[in-house]
Amino acid sequence: MPKDFLKDAKDEYDVVVIGSGLAGLTAANMLARNGYNVLLLEQHYKLGGMATWFKRPGGHIFDISLHGFPYGMVKSCRRYWTPEIADSIVQLKHIRFDNPMFSLTTSFNRDDFTKLLIEQFQVDPAAVHGFFDAARKMDFQDDQHTTTGELLNRFFPGREDVIRLLMEPITYANGSTLEDPAISYGIVFSNFMSKGVFTFQGGTDRLIHLMEAEMRRNGVDIRIKCDVEKIDCQGGRVRSVTVNGRTIKTKAVVSNANLKQTIFRLVGEEVFDRDYVDEARAVRLNNSSTQVYMALKPDDTIEESTGDLLFSSTAPLFRTEMLLSREITSRTFSFYYPRTRPQGKPRCLIVSSTNARYEDWADLPEDEYQASKQDLVETTLDALDKYVPNIRDRIAHAEASTPRTFQHYTHHVAGASFGTKFEGLQVSFDLPKQIAGLYHAGSVGIIMSGWLGAMNYGRMVASDVDNLLATNCSQADAAVSEVGS
Repeated sequence: MPKDFLKDAKDEYDVVVIGSGLAGLTAANMLARNGYNVLLLEQHYKLGGMATWFKRPGGHIFDISLHGFPYGMVKSCRRYWTPEIADSIVQLKHIRFDNPMFSLTTSFNRDDFTKLLIEQFQVDPAAVHGFFDAARKMDFQDDQHTTTGELLNRFFPGREDVIRLLMEPITYANGSTLEDPAISYGIVFSNFMSKGVFTFQGGTDRLIHLMEAEMRRNGVDIRIKCDVEKIDCQGGRVRSVTVNGRTIKTKAVVSNANLKQTIFRLVGEEVFDRDYVDEARAVRLNNSSTQVYMALKPDDTIEESTGDLLFSSTAPLFRTEMLLSREITSRTFSFYYPRTRPQGKPRCLIVSSTNARYEDWADLPEDEYQASKQDLVETTLDALDKYVPNIRDRIAHAEASTPRTFQHYTHHVAGASFGTKFEGLQVSFDLPKQIAGLYHAGSVGIIMSGWLGAMNYGRMVASDVDNLLATNCSQADAAVSEVGS
């Protein structure tokens, strides 16, 4: 008899959170901390969404997306999670660039970048300071028509090398392109420039286990392998969810699923205003990625001067279409040294990431798909040999993931790594205006960047849900008081 993953679940909760990415986890934890009955539903057998991990024989543990985030994660984790989680965030101090235009190592903060731009790239100091000040002042109330390319060319006209230095890391961090709104770039860039790039010591396996323990302490009812089939809405408000064939009532739903999946599959366009549906259809998905996970043999080490993050490219210029091409010219290598997971077996791991289009992989026949994945591994090893000599002789395990992989495990539409483009943000914000009690939180519209943006969005939505439920409770109390009098 199949296991009932909803055994002993209640028939009704104050809030149901669909999906356990960092936005969903943060929203669930904060709402439970505020005293609400919260049910967290995750279709996979692991929590974390894209912030998760997998294991392979030999003690190898690979993170899916733990490759770097801004210092703001420390403050957010301390406020919305625990001091133990916040105290485990450490800086990556050696960020390398190697391409036909330049080769350098940086601590990736404003002081170091200012020095590089003025001394190595010979840029006018007034232009450098003006650019940093303009990026730092950006917020979501600013002009959304200016593109990132226009912003960069305003301060650095004709400087393809400078644009490459400023763009490649942010494209990797959140999928930004030169054609996207400048604010989606500037806010992310400024966050990183404040103090540099950070990561979580212990890996996502330790992080998610700590988060799960905190949620359980706060009373979150956590359920894995529970795939929501429907968010039931009647009379302009959320009524219940249907999951694993069971109906569970709720006053509010926070969907951490892809925005388009939430609107068109979980709810259904028939309950929304026609103009809103048209706006939602027009939202563009962000790109996906391919990754190659590589583990060195036991006791083999990599010299740490190789770097923590390495932005490597053979392309002569920075071009969005080249970054997305199947003919890969640009790879970001993330190096994991034994200090990354001090609690585990001493292992050196490398993850190569490249931006990718879902449509380039979606319809390949299975034999061609598997051959393409293997080719991705082989060409990545070829590229890596420049930085880790004789890598083929030193490797113990290597495998690849594609946009199809991410779609399969996360159910993200088209395997989108960063949700939607900027226009998705307003559609996400407006969801509760369409259906009372229905919210969305996740990687959408590039709020700051990947992990930090998702976590902070989860916090914002939790606050909105709290206000809704508190208001409803006050109104109910007032009604009871009036009847009693």
